[in-house]
Formats: sequence, structure tokens, C-alpha cells
Amino acid sequence: MRRKDREIVDRDKIEEILESADVCRIALNDEKYPYIVPLNYGYQWGDALRLYFHCAKEGKKIELLGVNNHVGFEIDCKHELIKGDAACDWGMKYRSIIGNGTIHEILDDSSKVVALNLLMKHYGYAGKPSYPGIMLKAVKVLCLDVHEITAKART
Repeated sequence: MRRKDREIVDRDKIEEILESADVCRIALNDEKYPYIVPLNYGYQWGDALRLYFHCAKEGKKIELLGVNNHVGFEIDCKHELIKGDAACDWGMKYRSIIGNGTIHEILDDSSKVVALNLLMKHYGYAGKPSYPGIMLKAVKVLCLDVHEITAKART
């Protein structure tokens, strides 16, 4: 990382970013250009960080993951414009996470429910969600096993 003065290494502070943000962008490998898609997410951080997504069972993202499940991801939050008298005095406050990993599909219903509950929790659902069997079959649930992560902020 070029700006070591902005690097965040404290796990609690990185987790604050995960909690505060509401979109994770994943970058997939396409033939000519990367393909980037914003997704809602949930997460679990035990020994390793895992991000969970839900999506339709078909589409470009699913096709690309079928060819190569190695992805990059980015999460950002706490944006605030800094104004100044001169153009070069302007800037932006932010917090961000960038990383990479591999995505796999969660196939069994009980693991899908755990992942979907993490998504619901992340967005503030306080109850005990239920998912009809027909909905569990209709949704694809993905898990991103994070291999590398860096975080930084300008506050």
C-alpha cells in the first residue's frame, strides 16, 4: 500500500467498515474487460473472513464464475467531500476495503439459511427470518472466501 499513513490493520476497525457499508462490488474475469457488479452482502469473520451474497440462478455473473471463481472485491463507506479554496485542496474522506478470494455456491438448505440470516442481520433485520422451501430453491447463495484484504481510510 502506497499510503501507509492511511492503512488500517486493526481487525475491529476493518469490521467497522464491514458493518457500516451496504454494498460490496465484486470484479470477475471476463475475456476482454473485468466485469464489476455491486451486491448486497452479509459476512462472518472467525478464523477467516467470508462474505455471503444472494442472486438469481442465471446471468452473466454466474456464467463468469463458472469459468473462473477467483474475484476481486471492494467495499467503501463514510464518504464526505472536503472542500477547499483551491482545486488541489479538495478531497474525499472515506473508509475502504479491497481484497480477493474465491467464490463457491452454497448448496445445502441449512447452510443457505445461515448465510441468508447473516445478510438479513447486516441490513438490520432483528427478527427470525424464515424462507419458504420454494424460495430457497429459487435463490443462489454464494460464499466468498477472502484470501487477501487491505483497508484504508482518510478521516
